Amino acid sequence: MNPLKLAAAEAAAAQVEDGMVVGLGSGSTASLAVEVLGKRVSQGLRITGIPTSESTETLARNLGIPLSTLAQHGRIALTIDGADEVELKTLDLIKGLGGALLREKIVAAATDKLVIVADESKVVDRLAAENRPLPVEVVQFGWQTTAKRLADLGARWTLRMAADGKPFVTDGGNYTLDCRFEEPPAAVELQLKLDRTIGVVDHGLFLGYTWEVYVGAADGVRVLHRE
Repeated sequence: MNPLKLAAAEAAAAQVEDGMVVGLGSGSTASLAVEVLGKRVSQGLRITGIPTSESTETLARNLGIPLSTLAQHGRIALTIDGADEVELKTLDLIKGLGGALLREKIVAAATDKLVIVADESKVVDRLAAENRPLPVEVVQFGWQTTAKRLADLGARWTLRMAADGKPFVTDGGNYTLDCRFEEPPAAVELQLKLDRTIGVVDHGLFLGYTWEVYVGAADGVRVLHRE
């Protein structure tokens, strides 16, 4: 267990108050926060969780966290999730390497305060400028033509594969193309282009959603706020 990630997860989970509807994020760092919340629930904390993936739902049920859905709770007070990249000044994100970006974005859009937990390696000056890919979720039908459209936008894409050697299928039943850009446009421009691309279900650019970021660092937990 990474102690820096755990410290950030504990600090974020401490923001959860009794009676809250809480979005439960996906991925290794977010799972630590879910485990912390599970311990607090066992000690008497009363919350209702909205999981962002099937794996998170399984984890939360095993920890005894009461769960519900967006059909019953249209607004979420606080969501704790991870990120693959956090842009320092804007707190804009790249998410989706864990394979749950569509549900994560739906939950984020229904959340009053999105709190991100991360370690220092995830904090960058500019999104998509590092070597990490930008996940793009695409419908299975005709995905090769969607991939061609993404290539026309300057993306070098790779079809994500599962452990069994078959294409990875998201909880929504779609494929994921992991895209890299030699000279990525500004995030807002790239988001607009991806949103207009036929066959793209959604993508890992999370712009304007983040409330705070808890960063686990060697000298303690830093809390980042949008400038």
